[in-house]
Amino acid sequence: MRSDLALIANLINREARVLDLGCGEGELLAALQKEKAVKGYGLDRDANNILTCITKGVNVIDQDLDNGLANFPDDSFDMVIMTETLQSVRDPKNLMKEMLRIGQECIVTFPNFGHWRCRAQLALTGRMPVSQHLPYFWHDTPNIRLCTFNDFESFCAEERFHIIERRVVNVSHQESSILNLIPNFFGVYAFYRLGRPQ
Repeated sequence: MRSDLALIANLINREARVLDLGCGEGELLAALQKEKAVKGYGLDRDANNILTCITKGVNVIDQDLDNGLANFPDDSFDMVIMTETLQSVRDPKNLMKEMLRIGQECIVTFPNFGHWRCRAQLALTGRMPVSQHLPYFWHDTPNIRLCTFNDFESFCAEERFHIIERRVVNVSHQESSILNLIPNFFGVYAFYRLGRPQ
């Protein structure tokens, strides 16, 4: 399993009801079904990904996240997961509200635009950064809402989303003490486990 997905898998309880938004080829759900007996669904809009999910025995629904999650009733899931998709949706605020309506908790991961390499590239070249964790040029990127960890935490505070846990990792999805020293400067990706507004 990919190292980022392994971090997420560690946060999922056995036999949990899980929804994976933008599930890709279903790698996470397939592993969780096998190792933790989760009952899960994935959402994706790519026909090839959907076919791969089906061949792996992963329940998958063809759905665009920009159309929302109104087709799911309240409290349908224990955990709703969105891995590196937040920055490519049109209305992240509404989507996250919906995630916490249908799920008791959610996990959100995204790349940090405040990482020191991004800051240095922008300051020294005057151009949008291209890096290992943000590998696209401005004109071909699927990312429409880049943010920093500080941006996200301010947003969570405004919306009263409860940050249960934050894990900051490097480009290889490894944790270290220096990353937590100044996470918004050194962290490459963050994994946020969130609860409902308090």
